[in-house]
Amino acid sequence: MPTESELGFQLTEGEGSSASDGDLGFIRRGFGEVHAVRQGLYQRHIQMIALAGTIGTGLFLSSGQALVTAGPLGAFLAYSIVGLGVSSVVLTTGEMGALVPLSGGLVRYAEYFFDPAMAFANGWNQVYLYSVTLPAEIVAASVLIEFWITVNNAIWITVFSVLVLVTALVFVRIYGELEFAFAILKILLIIGVNIMALVITCGGGPDGESIGFRYWRDPGPFVQYLGIEGSLGQFLGFWTTLNNAVFAYSGIQNITIPAAETRSPRQSIPEATKRVLYRIFLFYVLSIFMMGLVVPSNDPTLLRLTGTASQSPFVIAARRAGIKTVPSIINALILTSAWSAGNSYILFASRILYGMAVHGHAPAVFERLNQFSVPYVAISCIGLFMCLGYMSLSHSSTIVFRWLRDVVSVATLVDWIIVCIVYLRFYYGCKKQGVDRHKELPWAAPFQPYCTWASLILFTLLLITGGFSTFINGHWDTETFVASYINIPIVLGLYYGYKFWKKTHIIALDNIPLVGLIQFYLCQDEEEPEPQPRKGLAKFNILW
Repeated sequence: MPTESELGFQLTEGEGSSASDGDLGFIRRGFGEVHAVRQGLYQRHIQMIALAGTIGTGLFLSSGQALVTAGPLGAFLAYSIVGLGVSSVVLTTGEMGALVPLSGGLVRYAEYFFDPAMAFANGWNQVYLYSVTLPAEIVAASVLIEFWITVNNAIWITVFSVLVLVTALVFVRIYGELEFAFAILKILLIIGVNIMALVITCGGGPDGESIGFRYWRDPGPFVQYLGIEGSLGQFLGFWTTLNNAVFAYSGIQNITIPAAETRSPRQSIPEATKRVLYRIFLFYVLSIFMMGLVVPSNDPTLLRLTGTASQSPFVIAARRAGIKTVPSIINALILTSAWSAGNSYILFASRILYGMAVHGHAPAVFERLNQFSVPYVAISCIGLFMCLGYMSLSHSSTIVFRWLRDVVSVATLVDWIIVCIVYLRFYYGCKKQGVDRHKELPWAAPFQPYCTWASLILFTLLLITGGFSTFINGHWDTETFVASYINIPIVLGLYYGYKFWKKTHIIALDNIPLVGLIQFYLCQDEEEPEPQPRKGLAKFNILW
């Protein structure tokens, strides 16, 4: 461990001054956790966790709603634009994560580069988000089982809850291997359905009919939204689908949350983030494009929300073309996707809670680790929220449960906006202190700060206009309005409440501990091994 004089820190204690002037004790508390937890995740795990974060049940089941709302061209443009915006979020998160590889991801970066109050507010916001969406994925998995057999859903909710909890409580390596396998299955599913869509489009289905761009001409590339005629109605359908695409991409920025449990994070994290554009294009944008070729936007089956593979646009396309056995295969693979999402959400929430406890933003009991070096108290606490899944067993509780999910869904946008704000403080802090990002940091994201500013503007507009439909005459809906905007006062209340209670301040650009953090890594005794050059076919591997 380097000395204080070597790092140039001023050792000060107290919440209000913890980050100012590069508090050595403040940073040591954080980096001590790297030696407390077990680094069981390898580069291939981080790569595939990043990949799995971009592929969820939303792509397979809910993407049809984007087609109904915006049409094939509108859905394609919406997913492309949001994909580019979130790419910047992932790249900037990777840059900060490579320098500060600690549990909790953005929560920790906000602590060092912006304001401890922001770390507190967004930390609890994300814990709440993942705690409520975790049982939602458990319920989704149980509903998928109904595609083959109908029994009491409580049985499957219990089975999947136990599986998720056990996976989270053992070695993090177990989680990594499961996510690696699930991601492979998702890739195979995406490749399979896209090839199927291409074959159907070209006339290779059992009926031998070539479709081409028929559905782009009739019923058309765009859809009239809310019955509003003309270009305005088409634009509103496209704009609404932008918000839908945001939720489909949620979680993609969380690859640095288990950074403290990752081996060689300065190599693994940049490698995982640099390929995000390939993944978004291959697994989301291309899939939406192919979906728009084989299913018309006015197909009545798209409106049936069964929760099983029968509502998947690709299953609808297969049935229209007369292809059998595909629905069961897709349903089975979507089932693993729901299980995978449950594993990820309990990991994200528990590591954020653990990281907050390390810095005093949550009770210290959440710092406790079990014999496998995982935060078992935090995991157990988050696991209790899986009991909310039983609310789906009664009609009235289902309404409340759906309302809870709608309320927290907009937290994704809030999280991305905070990522952009924190990174801009980090970027301008580097400029203010004369830090050459490309030479002195482990890795520097390209096209900055322009991409981050563009993403910040886009996400802010989407947040402000998220509930625009409720302001159109005759379309007021209280649930939609609350779900679209309630997260804003919650986060602001947590932020300013913590500032008032703890007397924190936004860290001045001169006082962001950049130089100390860089020197800390340069002075570490254990250096990361040099990456081995790729040989043969490995040079063409874009996944890990």
